[in-house]
Parts: sequence; C-alpha cells; structure tokens
Amino acid sequence: MPEQELEHDAPEMLEGHISVRAAIEGHSRTIERLLIREGILNKSAHALLRLAQDENVPFERVSEAVIEQYVAGGSHGGVVAIVGPRLVLPLDQLAQNEASPLVIMLDGHEDPFNFGQAVRSIFAAGVHGLVLRPRQWTSATAVVARSSAGAYERIPLAYAETAEEAVAYFHSRGMKAVALDADPKAPTIYDYDWTQPTFALIGGEKRGLSRGLANQVDVVLQLPYGREFRRSLGMSPTAAVVAFE
Repeated sequence: MPEQELEHDAPEMLEGHISVRAAIEGHSRTIERLLIREGILNKSAHALLRLAQDENVPFERVSEAVIEQYVAGGSHGGVVAIVGPRLVLPLDQLAQNEASPLVIMLDGHEDPFNFGQAVRSIFAAGVHGLVLRPRQWTSATAVVARSSAGAYERIPLAYAETAEEAVAYFHSRGMKAVALDADPKAPTIYDYDWTQPTFALIGGEKRGLSRGLANQVDVVLQLPYGREFRRSLGMSPTAAVVAFE
C-alpha cells in the first residue's frame, strides 16, 4: 500500500534549512514551493538549492518582505517551504522489515515544542517507528519540525485511532507491548529486555495509564528517579531515556 496523508485545509509551513532539507530528503511531504531569501549565498543555501533541483522541488529567490509573510518567528534563516500534509504509513507497514523492532507511541502530547524534542530523541536513538493518534497540527508544523531538528520529517510514522488499537495490532505481530507509568511497585525500564520486539507506549504527564490499557499490555514499567521526586517527568525526557535504553 502507498503512504497515506492526513487531509487538511490550511497550508503548512516549514522554516529553516534543517527542517526543509529533512522534508525533501525524507520524502515526508509534497514540497509545493521553496522560498529562499535573496542575498543568501552561504554553502547551506547553495546545497539546499542543488537538492531542490535534484528532487524537482519548485523554488525561487524572494525578498525578506515575502519571507516575513509566511513565518511566525525569526529562526527561519531566510528559508521557508510551503508544504503538504505529513505522509504516514499504514500501521501494518511500520517497521515491517526489522528483525527486532522497537516502535514507540507518544500519546497525550499537548505542547508541540516538547513533542518535537521527544521525536528528536526517539529518532536519534534508532527507534524503528513512531505511532501517533491522528491530529491536525497544521499551525504547529514549523515548531515540531524545528524542535525535532528535522527528525519528525525523517522517522517512519503511522497513525492509530487509540492506544488500545495499536497494542492489539502489535500483539498480532508477536511483539511485546509495554507502557510507562509512575507506579513505584512496577518493574523499572532497566529490568526489561529491550532486545525483543517491543511496542512501547509513552503518555503525557497529565494522563495516567487507564486500568483497561494496563491490563492489555504485557508489562507496565516505571522510570526510577535518583532521588525522591513527586513530579512526573514530561514526555520528552521520558522518551529520551526509554529510547536510548
């Protein structure tokens, strides 16, 4: 099956060399138009233009005033891309060729910057796939791409309507399903054998693990702290620790 995409109404924007390059190289979206500010003559700009030519991406040099019409912040570096929605894989194609896959689902994320940071860690650690619930974050595309250092444009991505659906599917593939929760009586992430095919669910700090989902997964794990601390860690640091473990 071909990749699918989430329908949207408003155009999406990517800002900066890193995000735009990641989208082009990752073939994660249709690049409708690439805008590069006039006067930028550095190596990064030339390399991006060559890449755009090689990938048949339409581009043009424009004034600073035109760039400013599309951006919300000042970290674009004179590079903006008008893009289509993020392409996603059918769930049954995610990490299908990996002998011992690790797939992570991030559920309950609310802040696009922290979400992007979590994806950055997951991708850098070598996780084979990311599962999300369908969500239109059109206005936050640039933030997610930038905070993930382009990782959101590169990591294999699939959608599941619910965490329960995802757990059931990966169970059908013979994978273990684990969930992170702040249960002091649960085994720790260091007690689990991460070399086996695993689907891991990481929720937002404001949402606890439901009883039904806790009963559905194979094991609930906790992230032990180095000292007594009553506040749960956010999704981004939790994802980083789990992914690199």
